[in-house]
Amino acid sequence: MKKSVNSVAISILLTLCISASGQNADVFKRKNIEAKMLSVAKWQLANPKHELFDWTNGAFYAGVFAAYETTKSKEIWSALIDMGEKNRWGPGKRFDHADDIVINQTYLDMYRITKDRKMLQPTIDVAERLKKETGDEVKKNGITWWWCDALFMAPPTLAKLTAITGDKSYLDLNDRFFQETYYRLYNKEEKLYARDASYLINEKGEGRREANGKKIFWSRGNGWVAGGLVRLLKELPKNHPKREFYLTQYKEMMDKIASIQQPDGLWRSSLLDPDAFPGGEASGSGFHLYAIAWGLNNKILPRDKFLPVIRKGWPALNGLVHSNGMVGWTQPIGADPRRNFNADSWEVYGAGAFLLAGSEIVKLKL
Repeated sequence: MKKSVNSVAISILLTLCISASGQNADVFKRKNIEAKMLSVAKWQLANPKHELFDWTNGAFYAGVFAAYETTKSKEIWSALIDMGEKNRWGPGKRFDHADDIVINQTYLDMYRITKDRKMLQPTIDVAERLKKETGDEVKKNGITWWWCDALFMAPPTLAKLTAITGDKSYLDLNDRFFQETYYRLYNKEEKLYARDASYLINEKGEGRREANGKKIFWSRGNGWVAGGLVRLLKELPKNHPKREFYLTQYKEMMDKIASIQQPDGLWRSSLLDPDAFPGGEASGSGFHLYAIAWGLNNKILPRDKFLPVIRKGWPALNGLVHSNGMVGWTQPIGADPRRNFNADSWEVYGAGAFLLAGSEIVKLKL
């Protein structure tokens, strides 16, 4: 009897393993990735939450444009046009705040297709003002991009503008602001960014730490940086004098991120204290997978080390998506790791991160 029970248990276990293996293979099929991306994009478009020029939507619509590039859906393109027209193709109100120009990345991507000047001129106008005026961010914080998320928001906008116009002054501006942030917030030992100066540890070892004594490194914050580096590197000329600076930083961060992926394939909202933050977090995980998949597609990251990260992470991220297309387990708006979210927690940037990840994973040769 015992032998029979054991045989049945083994049989069930093998069946479950084979089933899981098949499901994992299915999520990498192009038609399934496209279908899931369309489901996520359409659900999120049908459930708006913020002003269309808001930073949250800047991240979301970066993903929506990636979904359009992947699927060529006319419905998605119409949604992009509708967003741009409602925003009058302009940024938010603060010319010097990176959060208010992230939406412009999508306008510039669309301009490359249409060559419609109204999609371009407002971005030129705000960038010119940024070049010439000292804004409130510098006055209050000493540097313009004082929080790590800004490295997703602004650098790709300025780099795209240079690529379109040929005006290198926008890249010069980016290089200056980016390095200010790097030298203030990048931890060269951990290869991660502090969210802002309030999370730095002083020379006496004093400062905010996690329960396990580790320094606080926020998953989504570092996901913003990783995604921003990818979108910046895509635009930089091969001979750009600072390209190696960005490339080295990208490789360092990807090595670190890969090393702290959790057994379930996801990352916790606090990168160095995963035990205290149970439950994989969708937006940080999505940005990490996006950045790694891009590196594989561009032969920057070694396949033997990083492809297993994608093989484990993409099925896990898909597992957070509800049947209606809602991306659950997304940490709410905040500046630090959080625990107060669950399977029904969603935010527009969670959908954006998923769409960006899918747009690169669909290109992978497995």
